[in-house]
Order: sequence, then structure tokens, then C-alpha cells
Amino acid sequence: MARVLVIDDEPDVVRLILKVLSGRGHIVQVARDGASALARVKHEPPDVILLDSDLPKIDGAEVCRRLKTDTTTADIPIVMMTSAYIDIYDVGADGGPDAFVVRPFVREVLANVVERALFKRP
Repeated sequence: MARVLVIDDEPDVVRLILKVLSGRGHIVQVARDGASALARVKHEPPDVILLDSDLPKIDGAEVCRRLKTDTTTADIPIVMMTSAYIDIYDVGADGGPDAFVVRPFVREVLANVVERALFKRP
């Protein structure tokens, strides 16, 4: 069981993710925008972050960069959700996410990618 922070502003997507991950025994918390997500991670670091690339206030790429370049949060695995083309070299790049999930996603794929990211945590 892990603490997962879902950062997404789309209520339907959040409901689906909550159902999938809590159904696998994870504790799921939600932030609706990049600014509140950064504050929440500082206050209560999760075991893994599931991050939408397109967020209000501060976009997902910038949230990821800030977390990965901060020594206090750099080791938290980040799985970025995107519907855009991704290059395999973007994964694990400096300031980049540890993994990607392409939207729309298959539920089992989402759960497996998040859980696999947990095992890579130092």
C-alpha cells in the first residue's frame, strides 16, 4: 500500500484514478492544480506522484521540474499522464518524470506503471 498524490484538474479522470488505485489498496490524495500540488508535496510527501501534464496555474512539466530539482523531493517517483507525443529520452531526464502514461489509458496499465515506479524509489 502506497500514498499516491494524483495531480489532475479533470473530475472524471480523478474519479477513475481513485477507483483504480484505491481498489488496489493505495491511499489516494488529490491536488487540482500545480501550485497546490507543490505545497502539498512539501507538507506531506507522497510515495509516488501521478501528474497530469496540462494543469492550471503551473503546468505539469514545471511541477515535475521543480520537484525533481529540489533535493528534498527529487527521489519521489513521478508518473506523468499525457496525451501528447513523448520521446523515450524524456523519461528520467534531468527534471523529467520517471515514467509516462498515455491518455486515454487502460486501467491496468495505469496501475502497473504507478506500482512499478514505487519499486524504483531509492
